[in-house]
Amino acid sequence: MSNAQISKKQGSKTELWIKRTLGFGVPLLIVAGTFGGVVATNAMAPQPEEKEEVIEALPVVIAEAETVSVTLKVTSQGEVRARSEVTLSPEVSGRISYVSPSFLAGGHFDQGDVLVRLDPQDFQLRVVQAQASVAQAETSLSREQSEARNAKIEADELGISDVSDLALREPQVAEAKARLESAKAALREAELQLAKTVIRAPFDGRVINKSVDRGAYVGPGTNLGSIFSTDVVEIPIALTDRDLDVLNLPIGFTSTRDNPGTIVDLSAIVAGEVRHWTGEIKRTASGFDPATRVLYAYVEVADPFGAGADNGVPLATGLFVSAEIEGSTSQTAISIPRTALRGTDTVYLVEGGDTMRLQKVEVESSNRSRAIISAGLSAGDVIITSPVRSPADGMVVRPVDAPTSSDPSLIAAADNIKHEE
Repeated sequence: MSNAQISKKQGSKTELWIKRTLGFGVPLLIVAGTFGGVVATNAMAPQPEEKEEVIEALPVVIAEAETVSVTLKVTSQGEVRARSEVTLSPEVSGRISYVSPSFLAGGHFDQGDVLVRLDPQDFQLRVVQAQASVAQAETSLSREQSEARNAKIEADELGISDVSDLALREPQVAEAKARLESAKAALREAELQLAKTVIRAPFDGRVINKSVDRGAYVGPGTNLGSIFSTDVVEIPIALTDRDLDVLNLPIGFTSTRDNPGTIVDLSAIVAGEVRHWTGEIKRTASGFDPATRVLYAYVEVADPFGAGADNGVPLATGLFVSAEIEGSTSQTAISIPRTALRGTDTVYLVEGGDTMRLQKVEVESSNRSRAIISAGLSAGDVIITSPVRSPADGMVVRPVDAPTSSDPSLIAAADNIKHEE
C-alpha cells in the first residue's frame, strides 16, 4: 500500500472521531450552560425578607385577690341514726294473740302503747293459784299466832315464868310467817309473768321492721321486730385536729347547760330540694380513730319528726347529710372568686401584666361564689377567672375586663369563658 492510501485512511478515522465528539459534547455543553444560567439567575435574584413569628396574646378575664376577715367554718358529713334503737323480744313463752296495727314497718307509736300481746290464760291461772296459796298461808299464820297467844295466857295463869319458845309456839309462828312471805313472792312472780305477756312501747318512736305476726308461738329472746326512738337522732361527724382547733372543741367534750355544744347546720337533698336542720354537738369521742386519725363528734337533733323537721320534712334515719359548723375564731385571709380556683389547689397568676404562671394554694374553705385562701397568694395578686385551654407557665395573656360590651377583645374573652378547660 502506498503512502498516499495510508494517509487517506488515517484522515477518515480522525474525521469520524471529531464527528462523534461533537455529537455528544455539544448537547452536554448546552445543558451545562443552561444549568449555570439558572443558578446564576437565582443567585442574582433578591431574597425575600424573613418575618418574625408574632405570638398572639390570649384574652383573659382577671380579678384581684382581696384581704378579708373571716370566721372559719368546718365542714363534714355523716349518716343520721337513731340514738335509741331496740329489738323487741318477749321474756316469757306463749302464742301471740294480738299485734298492734301500728306495729308495721314505718308505723308510729307512743310510749306505753301495746304493740304485741301473748295469750294470757296460762299466766292468769298461775296468778289465781298463787293468790290461793297466799290465802292459805295467811290462815295458817293466823292460827299459829292464836295458839301462841293461848299458850302465853296459860303460862301466865299457871305462874310459870320460865317457858320455852317452843312451848309459846314462837318457831311455828315464824315458820308460818315465812310461808306467807314465800306465797306472796310467788304471787308477785305470777303477776309479773302475766304482765310480761304484754309488750309495750318503751318510748315514742317508729317501727323499723316486724318479724312475727298473730298466731306465732314465741319464746324468750325471740325477735319480734325493731323500733327506734323519735325524740332524738344523732349524726357522728369526723373532725380533724385542725377542725378541733377552729372549733375550740376539746377531746372528750360533753355538752351541759352551762357549757352547751356548738350549733351545726345540717343539709341534704330530699325529693329534689335542699333541706336544712339545726343540730348541736352534744359530745365527742374520747380518742382518735386509729384507722383514719379523726375524732368523732356527735350531733343531736331533737324531735326530728316534729319541731325539728324542716317545713314538715323530718330528718330521717339513714339520710346522709352535710354538716357546716361556724368556728369560734376569726382571722385575716385572702378571698378570691370561686371561678379562679382550678381543681382543688391551683390558680393562674398574671405576672408582669401579660405572663401567666400556675400557682399552688391552700384553700381554707369555699362556697359557690368565693374561696378563702390561707397560703399561696397575697393581697393584690392578679388572677385569671376565665377558663384557659392547655394552661402552661409563661403563656402570654392579655387581661381584659368582664365581657359587658361589644369590644371585639371582650367578645373573644367571653368566648374563651364558654370553653371548658
